Amino acid sequence: MAQPPGGQPLQGSFGAPYDPPPEPVQPSQPPGYGSAPPPGQAAGPYGAPVQPGPYGTPAQPGPYNAPTQPGPYNAPTQPGPYNAPTQPGPYGYPSPAQPGYGYQQQQQHQQPQQPPRSGGGGFFRGSRGAVIVAVLAVVLLAGGGIWFATSGGDDESKPTAKASTGPGPGATGDGKAEDPGTHDLRAEADALNAQRKPGEAKVLWLQEGGVDLPRNGSDVYGPWIVGDTVVKAMFHTVSGYSVTDGSRKWSLRMPSNLCAAPSQPTADGKIVFGIKTGTADDALCNSLQMVDLTTGRAGWRKTYRRQGAWDLLSDVSMAINGDTVTVGRTSRTDAFRVSDGTVLFGELPGNCQPFGFAGGPVAIAATSCQTAADDHKEQQVQRIDPVTGKVQWTYKVKKGWEVAQFYSVSPLVVSLKQEDKWAIIVLNENGTYRSQLVGGTDDYATKCGGDLLTEGKNLDNCLGVAADDRTVYLATEPSESDLTPTNKVVAFDLNTGQAKWKAVAPAGQTLMPMRVEGGRLLMYLAAGKNKGGGIASLPPAGGTPQMVLRHPAAAATVERGFFDSRVVYQDGRCFLMHARISGIDDEDEKSMKSMAGFGN
Repeated sequence: MAQPPGGQPLQGSFGAPYDPPPEPVQPSQPPGYGSAPPPGQAAGPYGAPVQPGPYGTPAQPGPYNAPTQPGPYNAPTQPGPYNAPTQPGPYGYPSPAQPGYGYQQQQQHQQPQQPPRSGGGGFFRGSRGAVIVAVLAVVLLAGGGIWFATSGGDDESKPTAKASTGPGPGATGDGKAEDPGTHDLRAEADALNAQRKPGEAKVLWLQEGGVDLPRNGSDVYGPWIVGDTVVKAMFHTVSGYSVTDGSRKWSLRMPSNLCAAPSQPTADGKIVFGIKTGTADDALCNSLQMVDLTTGRAGWRKTYRRQGAWDLLSDVSMAINGDTVTVGRTSRTDAFRVSDGTVLFGELPGNCQPFGFAGGPVAIAATSCQTAADDHKEQQVQRIDPVTGKVQWTYKVKKGWEVAQFYSVSPLVVSLKQEDKWAIIVLNENGTYRSQLVGGTDDYATKCGGDLLTEGKNLDNCLGVAADDRTVYLATEPSESDLTPTNKVVAFDLNTGQAKWKAVAPAGQTLMPMRVEGGRLLMYLAAGKNKGGGIASLPPAGGTPQMVLRHPAAAATVERGFFDSRVVYQDGRCFLMHARISGIDDEDEKSMKSMAGFGN
């Protein structure tokens, strides 16, 4: 799926009519699979009757063409502090290894423009995609064969780790650590805290980029929280920082640049990064490096093969399910054991191959089926054993519709797109249809990780949507004409798809659902003019949002600078992190605030 120019997030009204669904296909069906829906339930996900209105109207440009990608939509590997029901998505979902995260929607006009993206399952995205497209065009016009230039062989240089007690974001282009101006930032945080009002949290710490990046900047992966350490990965460095004061605890220099990462690590804090083979501009993203986020030590490293035009032109999406890491591309997925790098499975039997998983205890995959037109337009949702690759059930998506995101795995909430149409369906645990959400007259917006990254496109990392066993919560899109944008959160009944209630954000601020804990919806409240942001909550019956953590109003300008940032909330602390860092010049890159921590 391709994103529109500028990488704008999925938005618009959803509920486009989806014709009666085809019969589910299942190599090994559980009892009752494919049976008629319960009395009173819609006949099919996309053909479910909808009230007259915008449900079938074209949505605004959004991630309907965005490449699908798995991510943290599964529940945390261990119960969260509120015994929340399982749900994918690192955006705001805590676990012993990593909290969920998301990103704020403030000041989108300031977001650096991303290159146009098109294709299915992550085709032609990023700078390398543009280069390959150009090469293909020239070669095909010349009537010759297709030839892809890559860098030399696998760079077997081992990653190096450095322990540090001083704060710092990583390494420079030549591997030298730079001073991110910690003393000035500490003074800035202290000055902001001196202006705190009663009931406001502290600015725990601020951090700058501090790294001389390539010309077009760098994607930033994470953050992941492991114990008392918050971890981020950028350029060719992975670093761990103290959650209390931001001081750097360890830093690991990678053999080459990062190009992909799962949305959440394993329960014991291990993760596998996608890195490039070599340092050339056209180097492929076809190597893996395991890292223990608790210690900052590197583990196994492997290179996997990418072959054929579909594979080479596809983005990489990664997910972790138990001790399995999957590396999805348009034409196939390769699976490895996280603990030792053992290959678990690759291409599966048949012409339908998974191109992305949602991370978590249950492995839910989006699969694409190659058709006679070679357009990969027939897609499915499948539950797949993450160890053997065996398909446990299949829900067949109507031809022409594509899986855009997994908003939740338990319950299973799937975002589907078709050109300028958007539908959200809910499936039962056995893969049968349950309901389709009816959007009404509101426009909605979710913000997913791939909207901001130039490389990598996970399917499970969206902010602005959350679900529990009874309800799906979605954020509306604030009016563009409103100088002080305010939005609403809408609750939908899982069984009927109908809206139950709406809650309005405070004036001049917007709310974005993150996750459900202890029956209460947790949301990120974006900072407004002279108004601090924070974490708010709503009970199952709705009402007026109540603040759980209120950021200081004095820091509103700093917080609003984290437009479209990722948001993590865990153990009473909220962290904001840019998903991408770039600047007009080197000094601008180095001085750009990359992370901020708030708490009591």
